[in-house]
Amino acid sequence: MKAYKIHLAGVGGQGTIKTSTIIGEAAMKKGLNVVMSELHGMAQRGGVVTTDIKIGDAYSPLIEKGDADLIIGFEPAEVLRSIEKASDKTFVIMNSARIVPFTVSLGISSYPDASIIINEAKSKFKHLYILNAEKLAMEAGNVVSLNMVLLGGAAAIPGFPLKKEELIQSMKENLPPKTMEINLKAFNLGYEKICKEH
Repeated sequence: MKAYKIHLAGVGGQGTIKTSTIIGEAAMKKGLNVVMSELHGMAQRGGVVTTDIKIGDAYSPLIEKGDADLIIGFEPAEVLRSIEKASDKTFVIMNSARIVPFTVSLGISSYPDASIIINEAKSKFKHLYILNAEKLAMEAGNVVSLNMVLLGGAAAIPGFPLKKEELIQSMKENLPPKTMEINLKAFNLGYEKICKEH
């Protein structure tokens, strides 16, 4: 199978790595080859966290410029930072809820208004889906489940190589049982939201 390439970008504490683990393990269970790389930038303190996953025929985990099939952006500014991975064929799921870096709180740097980031993303990405994953996660019962909202969204993207049921099984194997009800609800909210948009 030709490699399907997913780039996940967020900040520490958003569950980026857990999401990539769920995807990777679901693919392996299906008998597909998986290669993955992670980059942690002060993950504990809200630093940048990115993961590249290739499912199928691939050896190097790193996604080349313009080669991503899907970008899952856990934070709006991180989506724009990932722009070089995209082409006009790339699908992009963007969480519209901002996480303002601590350097902004300290007055060291500034963070653009959300509408500026969203308009910029709309002008750069041909296949852009915007979700307020934070709001949907709260609706599911816990803001921490925002990563499962985005995972559900990914499952609804045309061409995504894993079935919804395969991802849910992997969620059950990788998440604490007591959180499953909320995480499943969050996953389904993300899935339904993206389904309605195409």
